Amino acid sequence: MSLNTRLLFALMGIPLFVYAAMATLLVVESDHASRQALKERLQESSALIAPSLGQALGNDNAETLIALSQRLLEQNNLRTVTLYNTSAERLLSLGHASPPGPTTEPPETFELNTDAAIWRLKQPLNAEGSTAPLGWMEAEANTRTLTLGRYRWIAILSLGGMLLGLTLFLLAFAISRFATRPLEDANLALYRLSRGDYRIQLPPVSAHEHQQLADNIHTLAQTMQRAQRDMQTQIEHATSELQESMETIEEQNIELDIAHRNALRANAVKSEFLANMSHEIRTPLNGIIGFCRLLGRSKLNQRQQEWLQHVHRACDNLLMLVNDVLDFSKLEANRLTLEEADVDMVTLIDEVVGLHAPEAQRKQLQLVAMVYDDIPTPLRGDPLRLQQVLSNLLSNAIKFTHEGDVIVRVMLDNDNDAASERAQAMLRISVSDTGIGLTPAQQKQLFRAFTQAEPSHSREFGGSGLGLTICRQLIEHMGGEISVESEPGKGSIFALTLPLLAPGSQERPVELNLSGATLCLHEPHAPTRFVLSHLIERWRGQPRPLSALEASKLLIIGATEQALCEPDVNTLQSIIDAAPCRVLVLANMANIDAVKLAFPRGGELLAKPVSRASFASALKRQLASAPQAALPTPVEIPPSASPLHMLVVDDNTSNRELLKALLERDAMAVTTAENGQQALALAKSAPKPFDMVLMDIRMPGLDGVQTTQALRRLGGPWVSCPVVAVTAHALNHERQQWLNEGLDDVIIKPIDEAQLNQLMQRFLGVPLHIPTAPQALSPQPIREPETLAIVDLTLGERLAGGSRDRARDLLIALIDSLDASEAKIRQAVQQEDETALLDAVHHLNGASRYCGAPELALLVETLETRLRTRGLAQAYPLIADLYVSMQRLRGERSRLTAHS
Repeated sequence: MSLNTRLLFALMGIPLFVYAAMATLLVVESDHASRQALKERLQESSALIAPSLGQALGNDNAETLIALSQRLLEQNNLRTVTLYNTSAERLLSLGHASPPGPTTEPPETFELNTDAAIWRLKQPLNAEGSTAPLGWMEAEANTRTLTLGRYRWIAILSLGGMLLGLTLFLLAFAISRFATRPLEDANLALYRLSRGDYRIQLPPVSAHEHQQLADNIHTLAQTMQRAQRDMQTQIEHATSELQESMETIEEQNIELDIAHRNALRANAVKSEFLANMSHEIRTPLNGIIGFCRLLGRSKLNQRQQEWLQHVHRACDNLLMLVNDVLDFSKLEANRLTLEEADVDMVTLIDEVVGLHAPEAQRKQLQLVAMVYDDIPTPLRGDPLRLQQVLSNLLSNAIKFTHEGDVIVRVMLDNDNDAASERAQAMLRISVSDTGIGLTPAQQKQLFRAFTQAEPSHSREFGGSGLGLTICRQLIEHMGGEISVESEPGKGSIFALTLPLLAPGSQERPVELNLSGATLCLHEPHAPTRFVLSHLIERWRGQPRPLSALEASKLLIIGATEQALCEPDVNTLQSIIDAAPCRVLVLANMANIDAVKLAFPRGGELLAKPVSRASFASALKRQLASAPQAALPTPVEIPPSASPLHMLVVDDNTSNRELLKALLERDAMAVTTAENGQQALALAKSAPKPFDMVLMDIRMPGLDGVQTTQALRRLGGPWVSCPVVAVTAHALNHERQQWLNEGLDDVIIKPIDEAQLNQLMQRFLGVPLHIPTAPQALSPQPIREPETLAIVDLTLGERLAGGSRDRARDLLIALIDSLDASEAKIRQAVQQEDETALLDAVHHLNGASRYCGAPELALLVETLETRLRTRGLAQAYPLIADLYVSMQRLRGERSRLTAHS
């Protein structure tokens, strides 16, 4: 608000406010006095004329009654005057309006009703000297004169207010112009001064303060003019010196260029020498290793055998170091060439996992390989180098993991037209472990040559520190990227994205057809159980828990090394003896020949990890020799100082409420918005800016990216406010695109409290202060599911921040929304609208991420991935399965509501 406006308001507002208050008080007081005067006049007139009217009524003198009533009517400006006898009979009625109806009893005293616009009075009539009433008088008084008087006062005072306001406006305008005109001149002078115009001459003013400001501006202009002249002189002097320096630098650059070329030639000679020497060292070293193996077959005593094992181990370590140095030198000398051959990812992963199985079995680690079904085959690339990279990552994961599991995942990030000759498939391969983990500082130097996370690791675990450096250079040489996510004590995830040629490739064919056979699966390790269940389903089998053992054709049991040793092996043997079918035991140990198990109805023992080909062959052998029985009909299953203020934007009500429940604390307030337009309105009207925004991507109207860009355009604190994308699905290129378009990070639903805590620490520098979960919410032993459970309240409880009631409410809300989601999906499929179908599936994917419905969540995530990567034509088989899964989930609603 400008100074002119403020002066006008100050000089006009206060007097007008006082005048309005006094005028209002005057009107109210005048109206009150007029009404009081009319009331007193009516009472006095009635009291004075009542004896005369009573005397005339007693004498039955009609003329006197009419005269007195007429006089009363005229003197007091009454509307009507009516006389009644004691029998309530109307004796006389004067006036223009209809007389009021009689009452049953005469009034005892004077009564005046002033509640309505028409006043009504009643006066008893008595004869002189008598107390017995002879009748009564009723009259109506019109208060219109009072209203007209009040309006007259209001009009007079309003006119006076207008005249006063006009006078005050003229006075205030003159004063404000006197006060602000010199300021405007000074502002204009400063603007000209900022543009380099120093010829400023402000007009003289009468006020001392304004004149002092003008003098200071003149002084500033003179000072700046002198400074500009001095600066110009210094620039000319500096330019002269710079020209001399440039000539000197040019001479030095020529000398540096010559030295750089000499250094490059020396480095190339060094790398070539290192490559040749590594090759020359490896040749005799292989001979030493071979003769050590031959010597190990001869007769040696125990001490000689130990010495030979030390020599053999030292040779292996030296050979590994030489190989790493050779690869490193080739990469440094740019002499490494990549071949292009057919690559079967399932076979390659199984081979790499099989090479490291003995070490994993020795440490009792669960080693699992997950190759997703949408990986095309065959692919074109360098299988040897890819195997080298995966072998190095897997070796490190097993080396630094003492308990838990190591999981290799291969999934399709995106692909293009497979019919093209240079079609590519972008693979995302990750190796996750539950090992010692890495600190952020260790992660920064992890890919440096000859460097390990800790100096003691080379002595404790071995290695040269070249493996990850070679992996990174190989992956980058093949056009990919490698990254690491880790936390001390919680393991690490090494992930690489790698483009491979996929000309004419197709989806991998099914290795086996189980024709609806029912297989009983008991595997305590959840990821292994998931992989085996998925393979059985893919091969048209039906995995069932131990409760369905009687109807199964084969029992598959996962066993640890402890379960295969005394005395626990007796328990396993009793299970095999009691089984009514053949038994396949998957043992996590290397020396399975030492295990003595009897299979009375047939079976065999396989060592983990089991490759896909080995598992398919074992199922073929066992089911081919199993007795044929009637199979059931297969079922087709498709703390800061001030509270933090967070904004959650999501079009799904359940997601909003859950994020609000996870975030809300004493020192944190959460505001929710159901779309981008509402988020913008909240941002504009908020008393203070938000500290962080959690933004859903796919929303009707403005999507998450458009909303974020609109928030950034608001300026001020919104330019730097952290905005984190929260989505149920994101490909790698989409994630990078969102980051380029203004978002600060991307996280995938479902979000747990640990992720929220990391976000708070990263962007706001404060923890979420997650309370320790009570003992009642600790994870329960995993129950053997039928493939994936339809409803898993334990999972939902964990996703809902530890609240079982909230998990049940979210699940019921998801079930209630299935009808609308299915209608949108069916309409999109019928119209072959791939965009609409993707929107509907993405919305359902986001809704199911926070609920304990694992079967539906897996199906809808797989369907969205298939739609994004391979199009609508390849997604039809999954849509039918999705309908069936939605129907099965609807059937669970009554059970959920019964327990709520």
